[in-house]
Amino acid sequence: MANVCPIPTDSYKLGFIGAGKMAESIARGVVKSGILPASRIRTAHSGSARRTAFESIGVTVLDNNSQVSSFLSEQVVEDSDVIIFSVKPQVVKNVVSELKPILSEKKLLVSVAAGIKLKDLQEWAGQGRFIRVMPNTPSAVGEAATVITLGEKATTEDGELISQLFGAIGKVWKADEKLFDAVTGLSGSGPAYVFLAIEALADGGVAAGLPRELALGLASQTVLGAASMVSGMSKHPGQHKDDVASPGGTTIAGIHELEKSGFRGILMNAVVAAAKRSKELSQN
Repeated sequence: MANVCPIPTDSYKLGFIGAGKMAESIARGVVKSGILPASRIRTAHSGSARRTAFESIGVTVLDNNSQVSSFLSEQVVEDSDVIIFSVKPQVVKNVVSELKPILSEKKLLVSVAAGIKLKDLQEWAGQGRFIRVMPNTPSAVGEAATVITLGEKATTEDGELISQLFGAIGKVWKADEKLFDAVTGLSGSGPAYVFLAIEALADGGVAAGLPRELALGLASQTVLGAASMVSGMSKHPGQHKDDVASPGGTTIAGIHELEKSGFRGILMNAVVAAAKRSKELSQN
């Protein structure tokens, strides 16, 4: 680690290879939180809509210089100390490989591409100063659940810097890469399970006589409030449940129906099935 040049935390420049929604969410969060001024962030794209989205934040948008990609720019890499590859998994190999000649270990590389392992990223880049990051879709509203894991040459300081960056769009945990399939099953796919639950709660409200708009508003706010109580207080979720379920009351009657239908087991099975599928896909 001694030969790895530290990233200057007070002056480093951040570059995005890929200018999609995830990159935009990260850039917006970083600028809004004051972690980095927009003047120290750059990306490249040939599409007017994506250019406008980043320019509206104040981010420098360079021209791409690749015949095969709308977002590939050697200048973004050359101008940046930290480079985030925010591209679709199926194109990561080609993108990283094309930029390999200029990906020196002076630069900290980050991938948010789902299912792409560090050993492959490091091989394609020709260097091991890489960090793999897995945020989820609530990054769009600054409430991501993000997990990071460090490559073979990434330093503790590198990890702290990336944790700070992604902390601008939610909460960050560090974990061994071998846990990433399980992470995918829980936080990666989990928002979809919760969307389904919110929709079902709203449908239940409509079935009980509520207008659709009121039912959906109550359902989404109830889930948001309950999640905030669990994340913001030290109580176990079971304790919160017990606090609401009074003897012979309405809540325990509803919980009884959920238990009869195997509610807990269904959610557990969903996480395990998604984790299993993630493992299958990453081995292809």
